Amino acid sequence: MKSFAVIGVGRFGRSVATTLYSLGCEVLVIDRNEEVIQSIADEVTHAITVKTLDEAVMKSLGMRNFDAAIVAIGDELESSVLVALMLKEIGVKYVIAKATGELHAKVLSKIGVDKIIQPEHDMGERVANQLVNTHVIDLIELSPEYSIAEVMPPCQWVGRSLQELDLRVKHKINVIAVKKDAEVNISPGPEYVIQQDDELAVVGSINTIKALLRDRA
Repeated sequence: MKSFAVIGVGRFGRSVATTLYSLGCEVLVIDRNEEVIQSIADEVTHAITVKTLDEAVMKSLGMRNFDAAIVAIGDELESSVLVALMLKEIGVKYVIAKATGELHAKVLSKIGVDKIIQPEHDMGERVANQLVNTHVIDLIELSPEYSIAEVMPPCQWVGRSLQELDLRVKHKINVIAVKKDAEVNISPGPEYVIQQDDELAVVGSINTIKALLRDRA
């Protein structure tokens, strides 16, 4: 079972924590507001009120044993940076932090945060991609180099099998799922023939996916 610690229970932190818990993960949430902790206690594994989060407290909570820690204190830049820094220094495997702006994101990057999330910026990019590329259903950036895109198939793919298209070799992308009506086919086999009304989840480099969509016939 994957385990996560979520520090800060605002809208973003609550959403991350409760979603992870609903997916079967062990989730510890920490916040200095006791009322907030009480309100989420039944929706996560552990909920703890901590007035001052220092290195000793983090060690006592076993932060190093979690698969990842999410710093969701986005509205307090100094606290966010200090907590993220302490998590890195005590050896947490993977630190994710919410940033409220470019400066915040740059500081978090400088201290070695593994993944930085800017909810408003990221959502803006996704909406823009959907508006410009009407055949893009969704686009999620996994890293600066790779993303998952949910797209309608180019017409030249329709009626052809994944083996025939050989997308991994020709385009350096993989089809990881196919959605048709209400059904989802996870990891479709090479014999799967793409249909016009399929929704394809593809993973690959951002540049490759964007180039493929630009060239879509």
